[in-house]
Amino acid sequence: MSNVKKIVIDQADGLRRLMAGTPGRMVAVLGSDPSDVESIARNLNASLLQQGQDVVLLDERQGQQATPAPRQGQLVLVHAVLDVEGALSPLAAQADHVVVVLRANASSIKASYVCIKKLHHAHALQRLRVLVNGVADAAEAQRILTNLAQTGSRYLALALEPAGWVRADPLLTQARRLNQAVVEAFKSSPAALDFRQIAADLLQWPQHQAQNRPPSGTAYAPACVDAKPVLATH
Repeated sequence: MSNVKKIVIDQADGLRRLMAGTPGRMVAVLGSDPSDVESIARNLNASLLQQGQDVVLLDERQGQQATPAPRQGQLVLVHAVLDVEGALSPLAAQADHVVVVLRANASSIKASYVCIKKLHHAHALQRLRVLVNGVADAAEAQRILTNLAQTGSRYLALALEPAGWVRADPLLTQARRLNQAVVEAFKSSPAALDFRQIAADLLQWPQHQAQNRPPSGTAYAPACVDAKPVLATH
């Protein structure tokens, strides 16, 4: 057994121990740009902590394993890594919700749609959530989310549900330089307000039984990096 495959199996076993006997939930976050996903996951984690939630943040790029003792109401955020065929790891395959992060530009939208197609075919998913990062305003985000939802429903029979959006905000870059989440460094910034709203909405998402099967692949790479654009933006 390869070391990578052993890591993800160990992660899945650790997560089962973590979640055993608790009503905790797991949300897997992925996208074509690992730095974007890292920013989203970090800020969601900080926002949820600010809202009094018991959160564990795992980064599959680092081979992190779920080992903390189980606690009532725990929420696990996973920065997910896909295999070479676009399938989730055994750890992330147990998520209640899978969130695909994309940027408000044509290349990111197209790459993300390819990623969504691969996830759909690998796991027979019935629903995914989409989060748009770096939008000018709510109207732009809603336009992108509506177009994606219509495309997913028409061509994949897949529900692409909104996870929210984050406005373009130079304070995000400044917060990264400070090695802080923007919700900690600049609490009243536009991006911080958006992250807190997403976190609050996330807590209201229905808890679904994990609908994914563990992938059979053994090689893993950053999510969707090699996806080729196929979706028109209009």
